[in-house]
Amino acid sequence: MTPVLVTGAAGFIGYHLAERLLREGRTVVGLDSLSDYYSVELKRDRVKELQKHAGFTFVHADLADNDALKALFAQHKFDVVYNLAAQAGVRYSLVNPQAYVKSNIEGFVNLLECCRSHAVKHLVFASSSSVYGAVTKMPFSVHQNVDHPVSVYAATKKSNELLAHAYSHLYRLPVTGLRFFTVYGPWGRPDMALYLFTKAIFEGKPIDVFNNGEMQRDFTYVDDVVESVMRVGDRIPAANPNWSGDAPDPSTSNAPYQIYNIGNHSPVKLMRLIEVIEDAVGKKAAKNMLPMQPGDVPATYADVADLTRDVDFAPRTPIETGVQRFVDWYRQYYGV
Repeated sequence: MTPVLVTGAAGFIGYHLAERLLREGRTVVGLDSLSDYYSVELKRDRVKELQKHAGFTFVHADLADNDALKALFAQHKFDVVYNLAAQAGVRYSLVNPQAYVKSNIEGFVNLLECCRSHAVKHLVFASSSSVYGAVTKMPFSVHQNVDHPVSVYAATKKSNELLAHAYSHLYRLPVTGLRFFTVYGPWGRPDMALYLFTKAIFEGKPIDVFNNGEMQRDFTYVDDVVESVMRVGDRIPAANPNWSGDAPDPSTSNAPYQIYNIGNHSPVKLMRLIEVIEDAVGKKAAKNMLPMQPGDVPATYADVADLTRDVDFAPRTPIETGVQRFVDWYRQYYGV
């Protein structure tokens, strides 16, 4: 069986995807730059978990290192590539946009070139719900126009979708883009609200609640995300025979290209999330009520009709279940 490449394998979603592939008997090459955007120790611990599987090989490299990437593709024959590597975070993109250009655009082009040159059968790549930007019609649909990003991070993710389409059109490279909606769960990112709130509540420190708590997010449990990614990975996209340039559908193409939303299709108010964390931790939170931050959007809500139609699955884990699993992991990992 040919190996699968998972980029960003030391990251949150990449780790969970690699773990699932390995449990199903696949051979996985996991690439990660181990950037210090957040705890490198946490990333290394994820890698240690993956290295418990005989079928896992870790490669410490950056997608922006074109020579390293070319050497990796020359060494292995990848049929499927899952690109979960990216410089993440909306707010950090306000202070260090260059990091997003290097990782999310330059690195992604390098990966596209390698996939093209080595006749990869399917590239599945992470986009983001952030691409919806200034769109207010909900639920967010993959058939909507998304040309108004409100953060540099979102703009780079939209760029990924455009670049992927160009390669799909020019070289018939089958590509599927996945717009993830606020993924959470065990081994989650320390810069995300669930992690930040849980840590602060355990430590008896106040939490920062933006937009005075009036935010809503389509919180999506990581196991549901991985199940979606696995099913999509097995479904190689084909050109849409009904696609028309007179009324172009943004989610498909006359090239082998597809976009899906991966979300729980059930937005939750931020204050409700805080209540659920408080219940799981067993302590109340002190709250700093703050205004909306630049680059944020007030709400996200995924229309997953296309995903359900094509792979017969949609995320469905309730926030109460997912948050309890995260808090249980947090207690165990940090010895709280």
